[in-house]
Amino acid sequence: MKKINLIVASGCLLGSSLTAAEPKPTRPNILLILADDLGFSDIGCFGSEIHTPNIDRLAAQGVRFTQVYNSAKCEPSRASLLSGQYWQDCGLGVKQGITMGQAMRRAGYATFAIGKWHVDGNPVERGFDHYFGHLSGASDYFKGNPTHRLDLKPFIPPRDGTFYTTDANADYAVKFLNESLRNQPEKPFFMYLAFNAPHAPLEAWPEDIAKYRGKYLAGWDKLREQRYQQQIKMGIMKPEWKLSSRPETIPAWDSLTAEEKEFEDLRMSIFAAMVDRMDQAIGRVLAKVKEMGEEKNTLVIFLSDNGGSPFDHSNNRSIASVLAGGWEYGLGWANLSNTPYLHYKRNMYNGGSCTPFVAYWPAGIRNPGSITDQPGHIIDLMATFMDVSGGKWPAEYEGKPLKPLPGKSLRPIFSGEQRAPHEALYFQLFDHRAIIVGDYKLASDWNRPWQLFNLSIDRTELNDLSMTQPKRVLEMETMWKNWSAESGADKKFRSAGGEPVYRHLNDREEKFIGGKNNEGNDEGNDENIVVKRKKNK
Repeated sequence: MKKINLIVASGCLLGSSLTAAEPKPTRPNILLILADDLGFSDIGCFGSEIHTPNIDRLAAQGVRFTQVYNSAKCEPSRASLLSGQYWQDCGLGVKQGITMGQAMRRAGYATFAIGKWHVDGNPVERGFDHYFGHLSGASDYFKGNPTHRLDLKPFIPPRDGTFYTTDANADYAVKFLNESLRNQPEKPFFMYLAFNAPHAPLEAWPEDIAKYRGKYLAGWDKLREQRYQQQIKMGIMKPEWKLSSRPETIPAWDSLTAEEKEFEDLRMSIFAAMVDRMDQAIGRVLAKVKEMGEEKNTLVIFLSDNGGSPFDHSNNRSIASVLAGGWEYGLGWANLSNTPYLHYKRNMYNGGSCTPFVAYWPAGIRNPGSITDQPGHIIDLMATFMDVSGGKWPAEYEGKPLKPLPGKSLRPIFSGEQRAPHEALYFQLFDHRAIIVGDYKLASDWNRPWQLFNLSIDRTELNDLSMTQPKRVLEMETMWKNWSAESGADKKFRSAGGEPVYRHLNDREEKFIGGKNNEGNDEGNDENIVVKRKKNK
């Protein structure tokens, strides 16, 4: 019997018409693609000037979701995505419950994990047949990372100048697909392809950087307006959802010196090159699926783990230092990445928690090229995969009880239907928190007073309704507190040493103390770094 495929990617989905003449798809292959620190507007099909033709093709033939939410940071998002639970319930690292690998293997799939892991253990110990990637929260793109593994064995990247993490992820994705076709052709495959890109450090091939040098001299103010207008033209945004203003913590582009502009242009050019190379890698994997004859019934999901990152830890503001590696792209470009939204990675406003999301499945998407505002959450993906695979979520696993899945399948939306919404969606990370009930969102960053927004008329969260609707605020706050107490979200998130990981100092300064992952590596070198965001004078 010919194998049927489903592919899920971290940003955009491809789909084609489902006609009466076509058989109902069964047991599709699944390709789940996750980008790292990619902002809402950083791919072409969500308004970017960055060249992403492969993801854009998925969107043109699939469906774009404009209101899917993540957990606003690398490790919490991965825990929630891989477990199908809120991370507060499964624990960082997925300490309770099972992973997608275990669930999909139980459903009869060949299972593969590639790229950044950043939860407990090794994927081959947690339900995946094969793994290539790094277990830590970040990696040098050219040198690799001490936690790089090929299955359970340490993997030492070649030192001949040919290794680049993003490319290697595509190499092993193709390799695993070839082996699956050869060794177990009767099984559909589930592949979790988690790129480290475009997470810091800023490192890219020179030829990719060259495509973008000079394009960012227009500056973040002009480019943010251009992306926003493109989003309106595409239908991703509505004109009544106004573009948020540049925060006062970011200088006006025109106030920078010529040298500062050159420096910033290089930083963003490298970031764009990293996104571009990720898209090229995705294209190679998609080409292999097509070569296998599996494209039509492969579900591909693309999304990001959180919004653009505001970190900017280095002080040597020179072109040479950026080219030497280890840099981040800073607050100004993070604000561009998250167009049209406020705030950033770690925050619960849409700039931190709303992901670009594309689904592609020619055999299963009824209205290719469509855009939907129906809300979703990364907890919905496990439920979706159980649905399309015909699998059944177990009440227990290896003698241990499992919590029911809180997510809802996205399959009705793929079919052009209106899906029954969640009663509520909950968010919490450090002292950032939010709840969405219907069209309303209650949010607070840095433990400030709650703000209330009507997302149907104010998706960019600019008009606080908390003073005029105190009853609604109280009702939603009570719901959040009940969930928080039940899930343990009300307890301070702490590192292995017991110290608070995040503290709010004041409006102009943040201190982030990174917790260690399972192999003792900090995520993105954030540990013990003080990030100061000073008011532009």
